[in-house]
Amino acid sequence: MWGLGHGQPALPSGDIHQAEPTVRESINALVFSGWINLLLVAVPLSFASHFAGWGSTADFVISFIAIIPLASLLGDATEQCSIKLGQTLGGLMNATFGNAVEAIVGIIALIKGELRIVQTSMLGSILSNLLLVLGCSFIAGGFKFKESQFQATAAQASSSLMVLACSTLVIPAAYHASVTQGEPDVLFVANLVKKKDDLAGLLTISRGTAIILIFCYASYLVFQLKSHAYLFEDEQEAEEEEAKMNVKTAVGALVVITVVTSFCADYLVGAIEEFSNDFHIPKVFIGLILLPIVGNAAEHVTSVWMAMKGKMELTIGVSVGSSIQIAVGVVPILVIVAWIIDRDLTLFFGMFDTIVLFLSTMLVNLLVQDGKSNYLEGIMLVALYLIIALSTWVQ
Repeated sequence: MWGLGHGQPALPSGDIHQAEPTVRESINALVFSGWINLLLVAVPLSFASHFAGWGSTADFVISFIAIIPLASLLGDATEQCSIKLGQTLGGLMNATFGNAVEAIVGIIALIKGELRIVQTSMLGSILSNLLLVLGCSFIAGGFKFKESQFQATAAQASSSLMVLACSTLVIPAAYHASVTQGEPDVLFVANLVKKKDDLAGLLTISRGTAIILIFCYASYLVFQLKSHAYLFEDEQEAEEEEAKMNVKTAVGALVVITVVTSFCADYLVGAIEEFSNDFHIPKVFIGLILLPIVGNAAEHVTSVWMAMKGKMELTIGVSVGSSIQIAVGVVPILVIVAWIIDRDLTLFFGMFDTIVLFLSTMLVNLLVQDGKSNYLEGIMLVALYLIIALSTWVQ
């Protein structure tokens, strides 16, 4: 296709569209899409470890490694589906499956009653995208360009929505502080069971807020994909991407990968308690720092690579957009799911978590408002992430 207009004869109109990839070609394209897929060898080992009883440490480490390539495959299959479905449906599918791994891990932890793991893993994914991914991307872009530019209006709209999401955690924390004034020992969900009035109020606020946030997320999707789509498009001329998979195979792959990921996530979450005790690693650190690596590894690489190519629009879309999906999409859905299965999950994440998210959101908001980035801004973002990681380790 790139040969057209460079001295080669134009193809007849009927031959421009190549034949749709076969099932075999589609599977090959998916499996051999990147070096990270070499880690797929850990998937059967994850099942073997669980059923052969190799121990919680083996379950955690192997399942941790297995989910990394599964998340990458999930992203590739989603992208291939979106190519054929058009911009609107494709964007909606990317929004739905973009953080499927985080949602799966969250639901599994929710079912097992690990409410603190649900909260920390969701917050960790947000912080990882906002600070680590965006920071590394700004630094990587700074190696190639003195300044990288992006659409300030779109970035500001996205970061403003993150401020709203942050506010939904601050308000329950403020409510809790007013109700339990003079009782500083009450900090986390596990302790709130003793304070039934406080818990009932937090649940009401959280569930009502979750419904409002889902409406806001739907409005954001319409804004991003339909009414103001031009704000989120790269100003550079984009090449039309060619589908490497047919739709049926891509959809089938999505289903299979999601099912396999759910099993690996189940083994991973089930091993957290014993792994934490054996190696004296705080569960908060596992949820806030380690688990986000599972779902975001492929996105991290993509975002940094795009930044080095000067495509900062895509980098902002991956990092800030992914944080919005989790904060305004996945978290409210988990609160609703918890309501349905009678789990007391609230939007009160604890004072430390709330303050950390507030500071992170404010820093990102300040840095993107001029529509330019440089390596120093990236260093600031990564520095804040490392400080948070250190604080979490000693918590």
